[in-house]
Amino acid sequence: MPGSVGRVPAPPSRWPGPSPAPGATAGLDTGRRWADTPLGPAERWAPSLRAVVELVLSSPVPMALAFGEELALVYNDGYAELIGDLHPSAFGRPAAEVFAQVWELDGVGEEIEQAYRTGVPYLEKEGLLPLGRGSEADQVVLTRGYSPVRDDHGQIIGLLMVVVEATQVTRRLESLSQLAVALSGTLTLDDVARSALRYALESFDADQVGLGVDDGADWRGVRRLRGELLDEADERLPPLWRSLAADSPAPLVVAASTGTAHYWPDGQPLLATAIDRHDEKIRALAVLPLRTPSLGGALAVGYREPHPWSPAERALLTAATELVAQAAERARRFENQHGTAQLLQRSMLPEQLPDLPRLRLAARYDAGVDGNAAGGDFYDAFRLDGDRLAVVLGDVAGHDVHAAALMGQVRAALRALALSNPNPAAVLSGLDLLVDSLGTDAHRDELFVTVVYGLIDPGNESMTLASAGHPAPLLRRAPATGPATADYLDVHPGVPLGLGGHRPASTLPFLPGDTLLLFSDGVVERRQQSLSAGLTALAKAVATAAGGDPRTLCAVAGSAVPGSSEDDVAVLAVEHALSPSRSASLEMPAEPTAPGRARQWLTAQLTAWLVPESVIGAAVLCVSELATNALLHAGTAARVEIDLSPERLLVSVADRGTRGTVTRARTETLSSRGRGLGLIEQLSDAWGTDPTVRGSTVWFEILIPEGGPHTYG
Repeated sequence: MPGSVGRVPAPPSRWPGPSPAPGATAGLDTGRRWADTPLGPAERWAPSLRAVVELVLSSPVPMALAFGEELALVYNDGYAELIGDLHPSAFGRPAAEVFAQVWELDGVGEEIEQAYRTGVPYLEKEGLLPLGRGSEADQVVLTRGYSPVRDDHGQIIGLLMVVVEATQVTRRLESLSQLAVALSGTLTLDDVARSALRYALESFDADQVGLGVDDGADWRGVRRLRGELLDEADERLPPLWRSLAADSPAPLVVAASTGTAHYWPDGQPLLATAIDRHDEKIRALAVLPLRTPSLGGALAVGYREPHPWSPAERALLTAATELVAQAAERARRFENQHGTAQLLQRSMLPEQLPDLPRLRLAARYDAGVDGNAAGGDFYDAFRLDGDRLAVVLGDVAGHDVHAAALMGQVRAALRALALSNPNPAAVLSGLDLLVDSLGTDAHRDELFVTVVYGLIDPGNESMTLASAGHPAPLLRRAPATGPATADYLDVHPGVPLGLGGHRPASTLPFLPGDTLLLFSDGVVERRQQSLSAGLTALAKAVATAAGGDPRTLCAVAGSAVPGSSEDDVAVLAVEHALSPSRSASLEMPAEPTAPGRARQWLTAQLTAWLVPESVIGAAVLCVSELATNALLHAGTAARVEIDLSPERLLVSVADRGTRGTVTRARTETLSSRGRGLGLIEQLSDAWGTDPTVRGSTVWFEILIPEGGPHTYG
């Protein structure tokens, strides 16, 4: 082995040389005696060794000296932080013992020993290495350089080891790739905002991030904060966008308007436009514009402490912003197309379902994966003479304006035929002639329309159904004792409309407690999965649902079969209630006081109905948060509706628009959305969102405890 260590007298000292710079050795045990290490007493060190040790200990870069044939380690604070729990026991010990778990790996032990033996420096750029930092080894990315250290006679006495961790940079690049993947699956600006803000917050370990986009003549922005409690519940509602004036001095608006990036390493960049204490505390901020031909916007990343924006960070932010800009532009185009198509689709569906004493109804319509075209799924329900109810759900093949137009004609004709003669067989015969005639007039033989139509008579506890090639309806029955069941009704399938043929009707019992479910094939059909598997999954989900409430079952049916449907999903549910329910509603103005009004009204109404206090408390908390959310992300007047039966309380909050302005409201005066969604998830037995023709409805259901009152005042 090369050489021996020369030693010369030196002044007594526990640590060599002058006092290190502040922080240079703060993490080391300054009481250690060098005589206890392989280097021996400091007064006997050669000048060359002393110089190397001084260099290592005073350097801000992670450094170590591997001394002698044992390659005993002497290192600084940076290196100590790098090796984590291996410090302080690693100090003075042989490198092979300290790094025993990785010593035999490529690029570790053999390279270190070879550099010591041969004196040839070694450099590895960005190598992956498992390094112990706790109970388990972390995968870290390191750039490592080993250089021989020689004594005054030129003999090799050790290695100078310089290590720079590139794990953060590598992980940021990996997260940038993950951002690209996440953004590739986004359809709307809400989706883009969720992905972009999640990435910026996590990848840059920021305290606050924001995204702004143009909104007509003005702007709107959304932000996320470090430590926010966001879970799956938050993903069900749109992000909380805030309106920003076109001439606002807010950094998001300025960057978006000018197309220029701005970086504040220290200061109070958000103070002039702060909406709360979170904005006021931001000291460092980077804001980069989204540069696209059809959409303006900006992405912001902020810290509560001074933060120098390094060239590497700026480059990474620029790359991320470009990805976000491309996704936002795609989302804007999709929303424009999707909005027009869905408005056409929903305008042909009933805005309100009938309100009958013993029948409860709910419906749901969701566009398929390719939701930028109008579809042909439809449903309808309307009252006939007495308390009889006509229900229908159909599917016109195609996803274009022709399909939507044909759907509108079929729905209108069916209602006209039913009002004249509600017999299901007669109604479908009339529709068959209509579709055949429309195909002849349009010189089209490929018209394909399926329909299931039913006549429900709660007085006789019966229903009469007929089908034209449509999936059989599902009946959920909940006996007084034993579990609920869900079975497909034995209805003659018939043939699709326009093909002639006979479509006989079937009369079946529809007892109190039963719920009828009509659905389109998009509910049960998935790629690479059999239709029977989808039908089985739907029946199982409906049977095991918490109750037979129509709104709950519509939500259950929409998610019963795993995977995304490429077709539209339409569901119509009708429950034959065991006893009449009580209902009430409140029109809620777009004012900051509205949530308080809703709380007071709901408390008074439910108290008058003798609802258990535990249910009232939970319902008031939930409706307060939903009322707040309706104001924040819709900004229009809203309607609160309650429906109470002996089994459950159903509350819904419906807005009439999107992204309006809440009058005279400052958002900090309204309650915390993250907390509210967590409460709704915990306090309700079921909840969900339903899009409507204009706006959206958010609802929740709370079951009445057993032993509670069965009649209400």
